[in-house]
Amino acid sequence: MRLIFMGTPEFSVSVLNQLVSVGHEIACVYSQPPRPAGRGKKPRPSAVQKRAEELGLEVRTPLNFKDAAELRAFMDINADAAVVVAYGLILPQPVLDAPRLGCFNIHASLLPRWRGAAPIQRAIMAGDAETGVYIMQMEAGLDTGPVLMRDVTAIEAGDTAASLHDRLADMGSHLMVNALADLPNLTPTTQSLEGVTYAAKIDKAEAKIDWSQPAAQVDRLIRGISPFPGAWFMLDGQRVKALLSECVGGKGPAGVAVNDTLTIACGEGSIRLLKIQKAGKGPQTADVFLTGTKVPAGSILE
Repeated sequence: MRLIFMGTPEFSVSVLNQLVSVGHEIACVYSQPPRPAGRGKKPRPSAVQKRAEELGLEVRTPLNFKDAAELRAFMDINADAAVVVAYGLILPQPVLDAPRLGCFNIHASLLPRWRGAAPIQRAIMAGDAETGVYIMQMEAGLDTGPVLMRDVTAIEAGDTAASLHDRLADMGSHLMVNALADLPNLTPTTQSLEGVTYAAKIDKAEAKIDWSQPAAQVDRLIRGISPFPGAWFMLDGQRVKALLSECVGGKGPAGVAVNDTLTIACGEGSIRLLKIQKAGKGPQTADVFLTGTKVPAGSILE
């Protein structure tokens, strides 16, 4: 098919790679404009833009489609379909109507649960037992379109946002290829009106660990926003990120180490920190961290 690809973050890159590898013609790639990043705050292209340029594909980065010339340029591509993966804009109806067969989206949740910006993180943080990817025919609402295909995966006890992201991206890329190949035979299924939830973008204010919460909830927060923005706490006046944890036995006042191996008491139960990161340093396993920073029983984490 002659396709338009629309995506921005790393999650979208594997889908673009898969579409190219099976022989689809990517007539144009759309991505969010470069954003200031790093210490120098220089504009940095998105992961999708970087990959598309490596592949020699045309890339466009409009702020929106309100400009008539930008909308006309999209329509003039005369695409069979548009594949949209975490693009970052709600598309207006003229854009949705432009490709001959329509616009198709990969969404990383079990719709209608977790519509919106952060479905992977919210599923872990909520303690969901499973999640998945849906191929959806797009309409003007936020992740409201009819579903063409789906695939499901369990959320394991050791899953982080990063590990689940990678698994769902791989699932989604293969599912989209299958959906495009079988498009004439697929019957769109309207999403249920029951069970709708919204996956709001992660606010950095949510990332501060509250040790008075039950251990299971603290563990889900840590894994659900690892590695970014990363749950954090204060230790001896220094900010430290917790990147991986597990629920374990042990009791004590909330936020106090119950042994010398980074087992921290919570409001109910305890967690053991398995991977952490000091400000300005790289991630470390607990064992490596403890060789340079002692956290004896009785230490207070704030």
